Amino acid sequence: MAQDTAQAPPAPAAPARVLLPLILPALVVGVGASLILVGVSEAAEELQDVLWHTLPDALGVGRYSVLWMLVMLTATGVAVGLVVWKVPGHAGPDPATTGLEAPVLPAAVLPGLVLATGLMLAGGPSLGPENPIIAVNVGLAFMLGHRLFRRAPGPLWAALAEAATIGALFGTPVAAALVISEALAGKQVRGALWDNVFAPLVAAAAGALTTTLVDRPVFDLHLPALGPPGWSDLLAALVVASLAALLGMCAVYAFPYVHGAFARLGHPMLALPAGGLVLGLLAALGGHLTLFKGLDEIGELARDPDGWSAGQFATMTVVKLAALLVAASCGFRGGRIFPAVFVGTAFGLGAHALVPAVQPALGVATGVLGVLLAITRQGWLSLFAAAALVVSPTILALLCIASLPAWLLVTGRPQMQLREDGTPVR
Repeated sequence: MAQDTAQAPPAPAAPARVLLPLILPALVVGVGASLILVGVSEAAEELQDVLWHTLPDALGVGRYSVLWMLVMLTATGVAVGLVVWKVPGHAGPDPATTGLEAPVLPAAVLPGLVLATGLMLAGGPSLGPENPIIAVNVGLAFMLGHRLFRRAPGPLWAALAEAATIGALFGTPVAAALVISEALAGKQVRGALWDNVFAPLVAAAAGALTTTLVDRPVFDLHLPALGPPGWSDLLAALVVASLAALLGMCAVYAFPYVHGAFARLGHPMLALPAGGLVLGLLAALGGHLTLFKGLDEIGELARDPDGWSAGQFATMTVVKLAALLVAASCGFRGGRIFPAVFVGTAFGLGAHALVPAVQPALGVATGVLGVLLAITRQGWLSLFAAAALVVSPTILALLCIASLPAWLLVTGRPQMQLREDGTPVR
């Protein structure tokens, strides 16, 4: 008997009258999320200028001398440790257990989380603002949204805040749209895809536009243009992306052990200063470019791709990856995307320095792709970030092909995120 192969009809699309009321809340969340991100980032940059320029100049100490880097990073550990210990809410949950998809935190937790994030960004640890700022924006959107728009469902506010913050981080809603679509692929959703992403995409667009108008972020590294790709470029893309993914997985596998070592210290006023001291020692080894979240520093690397030797690039790559591992393990509040981008950039430029036939733009894009796939396990986000650094139509096909073996190396393996009991998420 012939089997019935008829498929169930697709879920009906939502009418416009259902989607239109979501536009205003999405716009408000988008603008607010962007302003919070820009505000925290700008305040941290002002404090960074005082800590790393004004203060050492006044004391007659070298800005990035070994002594000053040790003092500043240890002091940052002490300052953040005090916030985690004494401020109500303890600056939120252990950052090793959180990712881009943030839980809704109580309002009392948010001020401490903002303070800990700002101190971290200014003090030099190798983390970015994305995870804690998403958590802050989710908490604020949920709290205010319930008061102003009582009929809107609770999960909507988290989706809007996450999308808005990702759009603001990258200055474009494209990154948010890719992350949302990837998240929806693993869930059972009702209705058409664009019905589900409509409001978050409005929030992401509002966040991206606000950031662009206020801060004007630029991600293109202006590396030498990549010409028409040849077979050697394809081989280089496959090899660099795969090796970068393997390098990133070294940090992923080490993560629960390093986190466990700091956790055994038993108190944030021990773990965070100890982590700061280790970060200071790493900075002394890798140089000042391995400090901070890494976005400004990759611009400095890209301005002179041939200005460092393969050994120097290798040192910066390993030191920055170790710094990311330590900062994420000891309790500093921050995200892993931007320091991972630095690791991939240094790795790709190191490949160019070692094998000049590997074009700088290709090395950077595929290096970033491989490291981000390992660290974030976000395929679309990794492809987007790699392509955004090297604005070249010809590189997209190479990145898509290079992502395939790199993904095979990382999929199904532990992630750089832990459960409450310290075991890695898979």
